[in-house]
Amino acid sequence: MVTRLEQLRQVLPVEVDAILILKPDNRAYITGFTGSAGYVLVGKNMASILTDFRYVEQASAQATEFTCLDYAPSLHDALNKALNDGNITKLGFESDFVTFGNYQTLKENLVVELVPVTGAVEKLRMVKDEAELSYMQKATEIAEAALEMILPKIKAGVSEAYVALELEVAMRRLGGERLAFDSISASGPRSSLPHGRASERVIQTGDFLTLDFGAVYNGYCCDMTRSFVIGTASPEQEKIYNIVLEAQRAALAAVRPGIVGKDVDKVARDIISAAGYGERFGHGLGHGVGRMVHEGPSAGSKSEDILQPGMVVTIEPGIYIPEWGGVRIEDMVVVTENGYRNFNRFSKELICL
Repeated sequence: MVTRLEQLRQVLPVEVDAILILKPDNRAYITGFTGSAGYVLVGKNMASILTDFRYVEQASAQATEFTCLDYAPSLHDALNKALNDGNITKLGFESDFVTFGNYQTLKENLVVELVPVTGAVEKLRMVKDEAELSYMQKATEIAEAALEMILPKIKAGVSEAYVALELEVAMRRLGGERLAFDSISASGPRSSLPHGRASERVIQTGDFLTLDFGAVYNGYCCDMTRSFVIGTASPEQEKIYNIVLEAQRAALAAVRPGIVGKDVDKVARDIISAAGYGERFGHGLGHGVGRMVHEGPSAGSKSEDILQPGMVVTIEPGIYIPEWGGVRIEDMVVVTENGYRNFNRFSKELICL
């Protein structure tokens, strides 16, 4: 946390004396405090966290590099005192997170000039340290073990919702603290929905089944997708699956330091387009993962993000054909000095259940 605090101080815009951090994931990243209520002030010579009675003890224990203050009885009076003590006159705020109403309240009650700041903490979060990577690896191991555990329960006659529930319960039993996002369980023609939430549709023989899911371990997410066939795959299903698999493997091979996100996307997109399904791959190839399941950097078709060692991205091409079905294969990787390391070990060969 000391390193993160110093890194944030180094990237603060010159036009502000300090930044007010309200976004929960940014707050936890910079301070280590995992409670649900806290106002973080970071300046060149100050680091304070203001919270309420419920969290004072917790914040004092977790945010050891910060002065912990109870903001009772008045939040704004406590903030103004901290700002005055730190000689802060220009205060940055997270303009991509603070609502207009909250901004108006701050403007009316704080005796400082408010300056919009975007992405200061998020840019630091893009490059993971070894501890963060270990948490994400553990989350992935939990997710994959859960999938392995429930495979025998996936068969014709059960519902998408049943499969999703079994998967989610298994992840919790194996040590996941919560879901990284609402699990996707989409079968048959519904598998053409890239974000098809689990429904009561009963899975049938001959269906594709796409499962997109993730666990959280120690505050960090994983994200993976596998597509299966229930029963025996048809020649058309095998063809579509293998196109997606070829695109995914080629895009993985392209991941390395210095490559631009859109160029990784192009590798997969070119293969799918050459096979005649370019219009059926309508989303970006991948996204960053960390404390949130969707964060920077991007590996989409318009991404100008330059991949660096320590960045984590998903590689998830897909083909989606309305009223027929779809396939997506997704791994999560970290960029290394020489290429990438894949968090996932679960097979990507077509599995028929």
